[in-house]
Amino acid sequence: MEEKIICSKCGEIIEDDDYSTVNGQIICSECIERYCCTCDRCGATVWDSDSYGDEYTNLCQHCYDNYYTRCQSCESLMHIDDAYHYNDSDYCSECYHDICSENSSIKEYSYKPEPIFYGSDSRYFGVELEIDIGGRDCDYADELLEIANEDKEHIYIKSDGSLNDGMEIVTHPMTLDYHKHFCWERIMKRAIALGYRSHQTTTCGLHIHVNRNSLSDNYDEQESIISRILYFVEMHWNELLKFSRRSEATMSRWASRYGYENTPRAILDKAKKGNYGRYAAVNLCNYSTIEFRLFRGTLKHNTLIAALQLVNEICNAAVFMSDDEIQKLSWSEFVSDINDTELIQYLKERNLYINERINVEEDL
Repeated sequence: MEEKIICSKCGEIIEDDDYSTVNGQIICSECIERYCCTCDRCGATVWDSDSYGDEYTNLCQHCYDNYYTRCQSCESLMHIDDAYHYNDSDYCSECYHDICSENSSIKEYSYKPEPIFYGSDSRYFGVELEIDIGGRDCDYADELLEIANEDKEHIYIKSDGSLNDGMEIVTHPMTLDYHKHFCWERIMKRAIALGYRSHQTTTCGLHIHVNRNSLSDNYDEQESIISRILYFVEMHWNELLKFSRRSEATMSRWASRYGYENTPRAILDKAKKGNYGRYAAVNLCNYSTIEFRLFRGTLKHNTLIAALQLVNEICNAAVFMSDDEIQKLSWSEFVSDINDTELIQYLKERNLYINERINVEEDL
């Protein structure tokens, strides 16, 4: 005799497999409609009483804990990308600007101005470069801002609690060509003269954001391309670790890997379902960008440009190759098609290219 399926909520017999499972309980479709809602981020079914959203947004606890927060002042719900952090609390934009001064050269860590895009291309790169040792000094920040923003607002500077005595240089989105012709070298030389270091610290990273819509305007295609980016990173983790100049320990702390799977889609699924947060080698938590967090900080111009070029080449491979092609792509095949002078120089310095003996300048 076939066992009857009973709704855990109303006690009615369920016919024709017309039910769902909520927190391990079998619930009929009528009770689902009456007592449950669907998480707007991941699609999970949750009890209305367990929703962590508001009147406009339904959220399961996992998605709320990992991607959302509430304003300390007005208690409004917001995505973590939209939150402003001040004195260990999160605030919405309006409340934040009510309590914070906008006059300091060094902004709070959560400071987010309206982005200004520089250059003419579909792909833009935002750089976050951490520098340490020289001090959280507004006068020094003013000097760097004066160099970078001589004619336009190209950068802003923020505090960063992960640094011992330094700050973070953040650019507005720029094309690769714009970065190459930007006054990075002057900024770096002045930072070194002021006593700052980046590579020669245990605290500093170089993070590179890429706009998602440069990969594709179609969401499903964009997801497929991102899955191939993740696959490339996992497949060539050893080479990228060497490129990054980080140790295994610091990579694990600040830019951990998702872990290899047999297909790009499987790695993307793992990344989405896992509780990785922002400290992943390729951070997917942001609305409009993906963030490459692999690289150790640097005040060497060629190293910075090479990192930007590498990110661009990885994105190109993921855009123009199929899943099968990216799975078969060896590191030697990947680097053999590179034409960027700075990237080739850096690959040779790290013994990641067809090498000949070259002189290597010290990284700072």
